[in-house]
Amino acid sequence: MITLHHLNNSRSQRILWLLEELNLPYEIKRYERNKTTMLAPPELKAVHPLGKSPIITDGDITIAESGAIIEYLVEKYGKGNLRPAPGTPEARQYTYWLHFAEGSAMTPLLLALIFHRIETSPMPFFVKPIIKGVASKVRNLFINPNLQNNFGYIESELSKSEWFAGKDFTAADIQMSFPMEAGGKSNLLGPNSQAFLEKIHARPAYKRALEKGGGLDL
Repeated sequence: MITLHHLNNSRSQRILWLLEELNLPYEIKRYERNKTTMLAPPELKAVHPLGKSPIITDGDITIAESGAIIEYLVEKYGKGNLRPAPGTPEARQYTYWLHFAEGSAMTPLLLALIFHRIETSPMPFFVKPIIKGVASKVRNLFINPNLQNNFGYIESELSKSEWFAGKDFTAADIQMSFPMEAGGKSNLLGPNSQAFLEKIHARPAYKRALEKGGGLDL
């Protein structure tokens, strides 16, 4: 039996969605973030040394990292579904977007979140102008240009095909859902990207995963 070690409001939501798309039997073990630090609880370190979610266990196999989990589940249980045929242009796009989601898309999104929290956290009044000035410079010189570049590229690519890896829905779309949800919350999406979000939100498996996992608050 597959067990998803599910942390609330995290990337494990998309693994839950994948399990629903594959119609696999599984169980959920739930973990809650610390309400002050927003970090995962120490109990997750008993499952994997890094103590981060998502993690799945499948018998005596333990796998962490969204991309690795997706590749494992699709390869072992997908029966050829949710990925393009090997050796095709679509397969190359599939692999690219699986890695782009965490390798390129999430870095500036996470930095934007971190700097927002820095700017809005309580601090002595005499250092606030300095902190805000530094944060503003980092945003303007690095974070915002990278966000605009990434999401402009995504918008352009989604103008060429219905899904990230061509005309068919694949696990690459599930992997890309997290940065796309975050981009939507930050008003970074163009019309093609917004249409992508609307299509995934309408999928029955997505809705089931949302009910079971508690959703995302980005």
